[in-house]
Amino acid sequence: MTAPVLDLPFDAEAMIPGLRRWVECESPTFDAAAVARMMDVAARDLALLGARIGTIPGRMGCGPCVRASFPHPNSQELGILVMGHLDTVHPMGTLEPLPFRREGNKLFGPGVYDMKGGNYIAVEAIRQLLKAGIATRRPVTVLFTSDEEIGSPSTRDLIEAEAARHAVVLVPEPARPDGGVVTGRYAIARFNLRTTGKPSHAGARLADGRSAIREMCRQVVAIEAMTNEDVTYSIGVIHGGQWVNCVATYCDAESLSMAKRQADLDAAVERMLSLRPTGNDVQLTVTRGVTRPVWEPDERVMALYGTARGIARSIGFDIAHQSAGGGSDGNFTGAMGIPTLDGLGVQGAGGHTLEEHLLIDSLVPRAKLLAGLLQVA
Repeated sequence: MTAPVLDLPFDAEAMIPGLRRWVECESPTFDAAAVARMMDVAARDLALLGARIGTIPGRMGCGPCVRASFPHPNSQELGILVMGHLDTVHPMGTLEPLPFRREGNKLFGPGVYDMKGGNYIAVEAIRQLLKAGIATRRPVTVLFTSDEEIGSPSTRDLIEAEAARHAVVLVPEPARPDGGVVTGRYAIARFNLRTTGKPSHAGARLADGRSAIREMCRQVVAIEAMTNEDVTYSIGVIHGGQWVNCVATYCDAESLSMAKRQADLDAAVERMLSLRPTGNDVQLTVTRGVTRPVWEPDERVMALYGTARGIARSIGFDIAHQSAGGGSDGNFTGAMGIPTLDGLGVQGAGGHTLEEHLLIDSLVPRAKLLAGLLQVA
């Protein structure tokens, strides 16, 4: 990495107001209008940098996506794709229990860590390169998507099509706890379950009914007990019943399985799809939801990591690498064989909780790392 990148005037204090604007624009996945507002905020910031903005309409009830491409003298060459999601798991109104606030070295707020912070410093890295007149080796495109937190069912085709036009993919998802980056991710599959019982009056004719909720509870215990060293099984969503004085006819749940190896996940899929009800008087259906393929690093990924590590060391810190659970859209691009480096975002903790925060002192070094990669990758 050349000295000018090291000398770029990144300033954490100067970044915080802009990042606050992003965080305070709440954007839960299931609120397409809210996600669209967030996309507008990001698109305007990118347009101010001279990017050509394209808005891709949402589908499947999800919000739109934004694609921003920057001018480059070799615009026909395969470029660098900076890819992140702007949807969050936090419902509208989370700013009340989790307001944007600063406590010492921590910045709190919904989505500040996963992953608006990482996306924002990626844009800041581009801003600083442009301001300094430092050319990137390849054309740069930014793709912000709207449904990563639910497995990217409406955007996987867009992600894969866009990635195929690029030589390198950089994903500013949160850094690992030790500040390291991600060079591979585990395979993930989601499932939708429904139990069907027999209704009756819970007060007058309880014994005549067969509770779908009770059957789902039995299935939950059995499913989570299948977890072993190779595959995890968990239930994260459950809905059942409508009236407390009625034995529930239906109960729905969502399950997630994760495995380090694709073969183990494939076996888990077969096991989930072969589940049966515990008795003849109730029914169980299991359907497969969205899947993230396993991404295993190859020599090109490791070469990209080596470049990143060299940049980090020149800045004054080191970065380890690892394969990680908790899927990202890097699963898709990595599985396609496109050199992908993930976990390039901010350091922090508490993702998906009311303690979500980033570490302020990670903003500048991580932004410099991204700027260096944009210059030379």
